Amino acid sequence: MKGWLTLTLGLLAVVVGAVWTLQGLGRLGGSVMSGEPLWAVIGPLVVAAGLVLVVLGLRARNRGTPS
Repeated sequence: MKGWLTLTLGLLAVVVGAVWTLQGLGRLGGSVMSGEPLWAVIGPLVVAAGLVLVVLGLRARNRGTPS
């Protein structure tokens, strides 16, 4: 069970960051954030943080398995 929480939060951050990026670029409408350049900057930062969490979660999972 080690690393599952980190992995899950990382995947969630990647998805949310991608949505925010698309909204900021105006590709995904229907929100107050649509077309706002700030979200086109925040989104990729959240994606990058999510990818770091995914890597850390995978490392924690692999460390716990017998070789």
